[in-house]
Amino acid sequence: MQKLSDEHWMSIAFEEALKAQELGEVPVGAVIVNNDGIVAKAHNQPISKNDPTSHAEINAIRIAAKKLSNYRLSNCNLYVTLEPCAMCYGAIVHSRISKVIFGAFDKKTGVCGSCQNFENLRCFNHLPEIKSGVLEYKCSILLSSFFKSKRN
Repeated sequence: MQKLSDEHWMSIAFEEALKAQELGEVPVGAVIVNNDGIVAKAHNQPISKNDPTSHAEINAIRIAAKKLSNYRLSNCNLYVTLEPCAMCYGAIVHSRISKVIFGAFDKKTGVCGSCQNFENLRCFNHLPEIKSGVLEYKCSILLSSFFKSKRN
């Protein structure tokens, strides 16, 4: 069986981001993959759920942990259309996700190289592997178009 590409999984995360946009949420989507299969898909919902923690990554982690009956998501990869913030990075560390693959950089709150680089901190007992820029242009355009429409 051929291993599916990072672009394939990011395309599914992008579909989740479009669902968030339809709800009037910031268009961010996430997918958690294990053994070349989807464990969880989710999108941003802090506005619709009145929950500031309802970011795509957190929602996907909650679904995956429940589905796998384990709060540890070792051997799982997280695909997310936007660079994780500090809160999401903390959840990624605590869930022991193996690898984070993200699309667009977040120059305001990103902690995987944009504002901060939490990979360089020595205060975490787990450091996921990070890969950036997968479908970056597509993810960036979706976000910038969303915020442009909000300003107009």
